[in-house]
Amino acid sequence: MQFLVYILVYPLLWIISILPFRLMYFLSDGFYILLYYIIGYRKKVVTNNLKLAFPEKTNQEISLIRKQFYHHLCDMMFEAIKSITISEAEMQKRYVFTNVEEIHKLEKENRSIVLFMGHYASWEWIFILQTHVNNKGYAVYKRLSNKYFDALVKRIRAKYNSHLITTKETFSILIKAKENNELTFNGFVFDQSPKLNKAVYWQEFMGIEVPVHVGAEILAKRLDMVTLFLKVKKVKRGHYEATFLDINRNTKDYADFEITDLALKRVEEQINEAPEYYFWTHKRWKHRNNVPKEFQ
Repeated sequence: MQFLVYILVYPLLWIISILPFRLMYFLSDGFYILLYYIIGYRKKVVTNNLKLAFPEKTNQEISLIRKQFYHHLCDMMFEAIKSITISEAEMQKRYVFTNVEEIHKLEKENRSIVLFMGHYASWEWIFILQTHVNNKGYAVYKRLSNKYFDALVKRIRAKYNSHLITTKETFSILIKAKENNELTFNGFVFDQSPKLNKAVYWQEFMGIEVPVHVGAEILAKRLDMVTLFLKVKKVKRGHYEATFLDINRNTKDYADFEITDLALKRVEEQINEAPEYYFWTHKRWKHRNNVPKEFQ
């Protein structure tokens, strides 16, 4: 069944991916009408999330942000499809790094790197970063249930020498890389909610106490990696600008989870600047009523 779904859907995705951007975004606008007005995909979740994050905003303001978010969400879906056939040159033109020389400095110091970023603006096109750096790239992801689409996503990333690994694989692969003196560049989109039974740390996010993923910081400290945060800005439709911030060369000088706290604050700053570009369909605050006593 998985293969049948793949051979039926993939040709459609490929056709969409070769369309000119103007036509692709025309389809995105049509899909927005379907997703928002007819299907109503996770509209209640998005509304509740926005009201939790922005209790001071009126219903009219919440409604406007919600509509803007769904427009952006549809664009991101189509941009992800575009990744199948987009050229390297086109991607570099559309996803620009303002200070990639900071990464080059770290590479000259023979340092491996842990990159923090949020589900903000565009995380689908971040793999183009690998064309600017020499360290071997790894990105932590959740394996897709359809093994054929999972293989497709891995092939797309591999075009740029970026490798997808699961959370379970992360520590073993990166420990082995260090033992082999291999320099790595490791991306963590860290801002979603961990499972409640695996949460070891809680912190305020948009004013609400929630469990937080801390594996990236633990890994960086254990393997003596540099940490930094990637701030992504949507310049206009289909164009993004990314800047590296908070470069920490000596992670062991920081208190436990201090680096994670700083990265989480950076995500908050982005949300407050332009909330429509955050990933509001995720139930980020679902554990807010289960805060352990030691974090209250």
